Amino acid sequence: MRVVALISGGKDSCYNMMQCVAAGHQIVALANLRPAENTGQTDELDSYMYQTVGHHAIDLYADALDLPLYRGFIKGTSVNTGRVYTTCQEDEVEDLYHLMKLVKDKEGVEGVSVGAILSDYQRVRVEDVCRRLNLQPLAYLWRRNQEILLKEMISSNIQAIIIKVAAFGLDPDKHLGKTLDQMEPNLLELSEKYGVHVCGEGGEYETFTLDCPLFKKKIVVDSAKVVVHSADAFAPVAYLHFLELHLENKEESSGAFMVNSCSCEVSCNDDDIFASSEEDEPQKNIPVIWKSLKHNSLDFTKTFGSSGKSLNGYQWFSGITARFLPSKGKNAQEAAREAFSSLRANMTSEGLKLKDIILVHLYMKSMKDFNVINSVYVTEFDLCPPARVCVETLLPDGVLFYIDCLAHKHDIAMDDVLCDEKLVMHVQSISHWAPASIGPYSQSIKVGDVLYCAGQIALVPCTMQLVNGGIWTEAIVSLRHVERVLEAMSQKTALHHVITASCYVTDSKHIPIARSIWQKKLRECKKVEDSEMYHDAPAVCGLLAVVVISHLPRDAAIEWHVVAVVDDLLQRKHFAMKMLSEGFQIECESVESSSTSCASISIRLSLISPSTSQLDLDGPLHDLVAMFRQAVEKLSEDCSASPLSFRAFFKEDVFDAETLQTGLQEYLEKYLGKKTPALILVPVVDLPGKEVIHITCWLS
Repeated sequence: MRVVALISGGKDSCYNMMQCVAAGHQIVALANLRPAENTGQTDELDSYMYQTVGHHAIDLYADALDLPLYRGFIKGTSVNTGRVYTTCQEDEVEDLYHLMKLVKDKEGVEGVSVGAILSDYQRVRVEDVCRRLNLQPLAYLWRRNQEILLKEMISSNIQAIIIKVAAFGLDPDKHLGKTLDQMEPNLLELSEKYGVHVCGEGGEYETFTLDCPLFKKKIVVDSAKVVVHSADAFAPVAYLHFLELHLENKEESSGAFMVNSCSCEVSCNDDDIFASSEEDEPQKNIPVIWKSLKHNSLDFTKTFGSSGKSLNGYQWFSGITARFLPSKGKNAQEAAREAFSSLRANMTSEGLKLKDIILVHLYMKSMKDFNVINSVYVTEFDLCPPARVCVETLLPDGVLFYIDCLAHKHDIAMDDVLCDEKLVMHVQSISHWAPASIGPYSQSIKVGDVLYCAGQIALVPCTMQLVNGGIWTEAIVSLRHVERVLEAMSQKTALHHVITASCYVTDSKHIPIARSIWQKKLRECKKVEDSEMYHDAPAVCGLLAVVVISHLPRDAAIEWHVVAVVDDLLQRKHFAMKMLSEGFQIECESVESSSTSCASISIRLSLISPSTSQLDLDGPLHDLVAMFRQAVEKLSEDCSASPLSFRAFFKEDVFDAETLQTGLQEYLEKYLGKKTPALILVPVVDLPGKEVIHITCWLS
């Protein structure tokens, strides 16, 4: 695509340009914002957004790169400094908007090259400008490992010098004017000793690029003076003010340049993954003959339900259904709109709005309707949409989709206002980190100590295409995305912090592969954890449900969805029990977070002996709910979490859904009364082993 590069003169904006070219994009223009002449601060502006030191030399970039340069003045200041940016005319972000609009009109650009590595503040604001102008941000350095990145920049022949220092251990007399490769050993040492960001992401230093493989001519500094900004004894702040510069022709180069191979691709090593046991393989279907099943065509998706509100203001809504019968002359978009207005009405009656939703499960009858449904969905949510899981499954005829969602309204009157602050990660830039959120969903939302993630499929982040290599590669890449999102939301958070996980696969043969890779990844986490801590108590990891459904977005073979808790894994409580019930086995497990803020319960119903006589569904359902109540009662006394959702994945060819729903609802109400969770029925193609129902419950 045609790309404008935002440049500050620094190494990051230059290296990101190189990454854009390596990814097949064409840089057609440069853009830069400089301090307004009348501020009196012509060298360096105190800006949250822009590097301005060295801006006098930026005009040389146009000749060095042989590209048009568009420059604007920074007239605004940092007014709107919140986590989410909303348009504010006096803010310096609007100066960027006007500059980008001008470049788009003049050059017909579709993308913007941005050198952001770690600053959410900058990324969120550039993405806001791009969203308003319908431009795609390209941030290939986003969340890269800084030591590796610095080495790459040096080996890619970026000739950049230090032009500003502002950190303990950096000395203006010694370090200003030094090149990156001269500085690398110092920077690594300072990082080791004092936690200095190797690439200067904490503002420790700024650079100016004199040459890089994209330059047609190189910049030469003839003279410069050191300006001391603050003569602090420990961390003096000083910068170079260029007095004279000129351009020099470069020796003819081949025009090719080195960019390290893309880190998005993954090589899959089968040797170190153990095939899991036989029992994961789904068993040959045992025909089940039920007593007293009325095979009526009543639709189980008809009943709207919701849990009660938990103490901390959480509530789950289920059974929001879009009905679509073309014969009735209603189109799919209208059906989708009606479903959302019924959701809105139900939430309003509970004092909630759509913006209070943090997690949505969207079950579709057919992925073919995805674009139509999405076009309505996108209009319902604002800048911080909920995390979302989207799969196709075996819904009844006439149902377009079926939604359930978790909402949270923090009661401002409560004491711990900061405790349940809502943090949203909605990265829309293309990078090498994890897939950009190009749809109306956030990668993750953190409320209190809980991270609610979106479903992840194996898209290659820099191309946004499905990875090649089959199920093994897809499983590894998609799970790596999950890990990266967790880590970006909360440092040191990894897969073993997951408290509940669902894995959707499109073929029964994929069940053992998914389980095997999950176990392998948890073992790796445990090794890292063990090397950092010395303890005997086992860490309690989350509960995994693997289910087979008919279809996933982009024809993916696997999708992971997790909820994680930032807590002490050694203090989590784990509990398991099993029982036999009329030819069935019921197994129940629960994990409670160490903070006692939430818990996850899993119940599996397996058919263990084929029975010649007819089976009664009533007994097993009664026992299953009784066991669920027992698990809820076993939670620690400090745990104030209430059951919010009761998601029953059931084998569609075994049960009559209507009977299942009636039975479960009746027993839940009988045993849990006002604490009855929202019941969600999800018909699936298959489950592991002899399982016929797998229930996952969330308590918060």
